Amino acid sequence: MLETDPTRGLDDAEIDRRQLRCGPNLLQTHVGTPFWHIVAHQFTSVLVWLLIGAMVLAVVFGDWLQGIAIGVVIAINALIGVVTESRAVRSMEALRRIGRTTTRVRRAGHMIEVAAEALVPGDILLLEGGDIVTADARLIEATNMAIDESLLTGESEPVEKRPQPLAPETRLADRACMAFRGTAITGGVGTAIVTATAMQTEIGRISSLVASVGVARTPLERQLNVLSSQLIWLTLGVAVVIAFAGIADGRPWLMMVQTAIALAVAAVPEGLPMVSTLALARGMWRMARRNALLDSLPAVETLGATTVICCDKTGTLTENRMTVESVMDAAGGISQTADIEPGTTPGAFAVLECATLCNRAEVERTDGLVQGIGDPLEVALLLAAGDAGIEIAGLRARLPKLDEDPFDSTSKMMATSHQAANGLLIAVKGAPEAIITRATRIDEGNGIRVLTDDDRAAWRGRIDELAGRGLRMLAIARCEDGVPGGDPYEDLEFLGLVAMRDPPRLDVRDALAQCRAAGIRVVMVTGDHGLTARAIARDVGLDDSDGWHGGENLGRLDTLDEAAREELARATIFARVTPEEKLRLVEFLQGRGEVVAMTGDGVNDAPALKRADMGVAMGVRGTPVAREAADMVLRDDSFATIVFAIEQGRVIFTNIRKFVFYLLSCNLSEILVVGLATLGGLPLPLLPLQILFLNLVTDVFPAFALSACEGAPDVMDRPPRPPGEPVLPRRRWIAVALHGGAITLATLAALFIAIQWLGYDDRAAVTVSFLTLAFAQLWHVFNMRERRSGLLVNEVTRNPYVWGALALCTGLLLAATYLPGLSHVLKVVPPDGAGWAVVLGASLAPLVFANIAVMLRRR
Repeated sequence: MLETDPTRGLDDAEIDRRQLRCGPNLLQTHVGTPFWHIVAHQFTSVLVWLLIGAMVLAVVFGDWLQGIAIGVVIAINALIGVVTESRAVRSMEALRRIGRTTTRVRRAGHMIEVAAEALVPGDILLLEGGDIVTADARLIEATNMAIDESLLTGESEPVEKRPQPLAPETRLADRACMAFRGTAITGGVGTAIVTATAMQTEIGRISSLVASVGVARTPLERQLNVLSSQLIWLTLGVAVVIAFAGIADGRPWLMMVQTAIALAVAAVPEGLPMVSTLALARGMWRMARRNALLDSLPAVETLGATTVICCDKTGTLTENRMTVESVMDAAGGISQTADIEPGTTPGAFAVLECATLCNRAEVERTDGLVQGIGDPLEVALLLAAGDAGIEIAGLRARLPKLDEDPFDSTSKMMATSHQAANGLLIAVKGAPEAIITRATRIDEGNGIRVLTDDDRAAWRGRIDELAGRGLRMLAIARCEDGVPGGDPYEDLEFLGLVAMRDPPRLDVRDALAQCRAAGIRVVMVTGDHGLTARAIARDVGLDDSDGWHGGENLGRLDTLDEAAREELARATIFARVTPEEKLRLVEFLQGRGEVVAMTGDGVNDAPALKRADMGVAMGVRGTPVAREAADMVLRDDSFATIVFAIEQGRVIFTNIRKFVFYLLSCNLSEILVVGLATLGGLPLPLLPLQILFLNLVTDVFPAFALSACEGAPDVMDRPPRPPGEPVLPRRRWIAVALHGGAITLATLAALFIAIQWLGYDDRAAVTVSFLTLAFAQLWHVFNMRERRSGLLVNEVTRNPYVWGALALCTGLLLAATYLPGLSHVLKVVPPDGAGWAVVLGASLAPLVFANIAVMLRRR
């Protein structure tokens, strides 16, 4: 029905026709947040409704000017919220469009990789363990294939797949001959014909029933919301007391009610969740530009607290550019690939021939350029075979593949069966220990003989010697009289070893040094030989003084005494580790209070990636299953990118702490100024609209600017923050009270001077206190520098957004003072020279005294 040749696939012209008819293979599961929803979200806060209540009261009592002014403030607040939230939402939606999934297909007789959205019905999919199925497809070949279909059926156990036909009425969970979009292949290999794409797939039909998907709040957002809720009740209580005190003092009750409501709004930083979301989204976007894709905002928070990075060796610390350095035949002779010939080095030639057969990769040479498709290790074997003069296509045609036993992390071997002239040939490659253990025969050039235990011991010594030089070994074996359907690893003839090298990445040494300075411990976790891992550790600058520990120690953690467990907790190299032991390592370190980042690339790494506080998948060589399980995907597979992401996580959390501190201390000063003046019988130093104006001007723009700080230069020279540490620990709450109190005293002092010394009337005196508080809050932004940073040159003064915010706010304050319409609404009058001198002197005093206190504390 699909008019497809499974051996060739579709040609380009037919693909174009089907793409026009069927459209892109995309699910409409994520619907962008509509603009009206963002607008409506700005009016969900209780505090905004308090403002609306104040506006209604003003209109009811005939104060139309004040009612309109409050309405303008509400509109401006909503506009700021819409703009910032739109940026955050659009950034997240843009992130979702980064890193499209690719899939391997056979088209026009060639195996190629294409974007998943380019698939059409009739395409020939090439599937293997670790893939995420990208369309509904009918299996036509399957070897040991199992698929996790829990996404569709809820069954946790993988389903064994086979290509035999089934009745049309077979239920979804029993369709063993089908592979469904979104499911994960947990093992085996196979070929399938695409039968449905996009919304016509089973998961597409399900997704079309979903009207909306709730978005979970991040832990930081929840913490900030709790903080805001607590402050709401506290400040409402204070506002009620101030209102009754003012009414008892003979002040107009309507003005005091509006003042109390405005104070409540000003005191509670209702914009905190919005600003924090913007800061996190901006950080995610910065990381995306540096090849680190995060799937959620909570991942940004976790990055800053990471204490241990458990990383793979291959492709993360090394370049994942395997090259065959030499071949050791069964007689112990070592040959370089360029010197291998059938006549002079028959043993080495047989090794490369067998490695070519037991291989799923392909190599294409076009105009002198070589392009490999498949596992880098297998590509390296094919390139070495080509250098030795082996004609790959001819060898595979002469010995066609009949069956395959895919590589398994438990057996650590792979086997392929081939039709030979004299029977069934089985080619095997795998870990040297595994093959030497299973092999029973060896040919050292003078005839095949039994492989003895002494032979095995001698070969293990050779393996250790090569591994100590940083080489990765692969053992090759064969069986020339294999039994169809039998154990492919039975009665193997050991042929020799292939020694390969994967050079370290050039940027790893500096990245590891950064980790040491930042108090982050790096642990190498690899399936390679321990001596190989230790040699690479020395090359990249990783501490190897404690040697290496085998994965088997992780498997028996429960039986170890405390001294042995402590030794494992300090270890930096774990070799011969299985995926199950990776998971045990993560759980072991987390149980000791560590915040663990774990890298991985395979299907079986998924449990450890999911369990880690920060799962990091490789985007280049990682399987789709690993990428789905991870919190972060590296588009360049570079360890340095992880370190950069951790640095950005620290900077983002520090920025959030900065603007939370700033907002709370500014809002506290507003409450104290009005509260103390009211209780002390002084003229009201701030009018309701002035409070709202300050809340708009001196809170929002500097807070946004602080969220964009680049971070102190020494942010990676400090230990990680404790995981359970709140946004504002106790000492910072004390600092909030001290800074808020200092701004309050400066403002009340300016009010007192204006009344007692300058003889101003109430309106002029209130103008002085209003401007003093406003500018004191603006200068307060410079107190947000790190304690270790310089007084004049620091992360705040280097931030151009801070200077832009100060310039904008200063312009708005001058407009409020000198523009006739605005000054009339806010009830302010332009101060004379003496008034401006008081404003500038009093507003700068808290900043000056704060920096003097810092210098004295340093001494």
